[in-house]
Amino acid sequence: MSQRFVSRRIADVPPSAIRRFFDMAGSVENVISLGIGEPDFVTPYSSRDAMINSLLDGQTQYTANPGLLALRQEIAHYLAQRFDIHYDPEREILVTVGASEAIDIALRAVVEPGDEVLISEPCFVSYGPCVTFAGGIPVAVPCQPEEGFQVTAKALLQHLTARTKAILISYPNNPTGAVLDRAHLEQVADVAREHDLLVISDEIYNELIYDGHAQGSMAALPEMARRCITINGFSKAFAMTGLRIGYVAAPAAILGACAKIHQYTIMCASRQSQVAALRALQKGRQDGYADIEDMRQSYDRRRRLMYDAFASMGLDCTEPQGAFYAFPSIRSTGLSSETFCRRLLEEQAVVCIPGNAFGAVGEGHIRCCYATGVDKLLAAFERMQVFLDSLRRN
Repeated sequence: MSQRFVSRRIADVPPSAIRRFFDMAGSVENVISLGIGEPDFVTPYSSRDAMINSLLDGQTQYTANPGLLALRQEIAHYLAQRFDIHYDPEREILVTVGASEAIDIALRAVVEPGDEVLISEPCFVSYGPCVTFAGGIPVAVPCQPEEGFQVTAKALLQHLTARTKAILISYPNNPTGAVLDRAHLEQVADVAREHDLLVISDEIYNELIYDGHAQGSMAALPEMARRCITINGFSKAFAMTGLRIGYVAAPAAILGACAKIHQYTIMCASRQSQVAALRALQKGRQDGYADIEDMRQSYDRRRRLMYDAFASMGLDCTEPQGAFYAFPSIRSTGLSSETFCRRLLEEQAVVCIPGNAFGAVGEGHIRCCYATGVDKLLAAFERMQVFLDSLRRN
């Protein structure tokens, strides 16, 4: 009976497939997970030490709603230095509970009921639901492997209507590891300028790029700062997933709307998490972001290991250029993504995520995260090979 009280808009949104497979893995012995996108590094010691000291000093009060001003100032410096994007720390930066809150409040701040948001797919599982929660209509824009999973102007224009309000992109991409090169970045900007659209750019993986590839920030392109919301955070490049600390940067009018939602629903991000993030950026200024570079190089080694392993297994895979995921095709097995991942877990105790969790275009692929130890990766590859061999024999 109580089900009738649940909002239909919420009830119609399916649970996250990532979480579903994570929960399924809990009942499997000796499991190796390539499922959850979480660094296997711990938060750097200097940040942990700063958190501990803030607690011992009794710093347990609320911060200002937008976050510690010192942190917002460091974020502004970091974005200018690393990505050539420039924001006023007092009026255009808001510290959030992870990049996830940043995405949610950014969409709620700009979407009116019935507005359409173009979402490049494959994409992170929360984007479509967050558009729906904001009262908008998510519109999938498929990105194809032959394009390196990069979104194109042609694809955007095919899905553009009079109700389109914004474009939501995420590069380096989760789940494909794709990077949006300058030409494709400019294609998105051209569409936004020509059709008066907003671009919401999730750049949480912008520090994790390999082989000399480059990923520019949308807001750095001409005339785009005023029509762009930049999403970022500390979970991935700074190994702070559990601290839940992110931020949204946007023109003052949009940022003010985001701040209003944040004030009424969250109040402020954890002071201790903010202290840790502040210390990470201060230390990065001092040592050239050495911690990030150490992690990036480690991920790069594992990236090559995984890419080569899939080649040896006979699975087609677009080479990932960023983030810490690979997105191999399993179409040659004749299994759906869901069936492949379920059987791989049941028969070989390896967790991967079905590609269709990231949009319909992901069907026939699986997402594998290489942010885990090399020994576990090698063991997972051996088990996957056994699984594939059994499929091919049958």
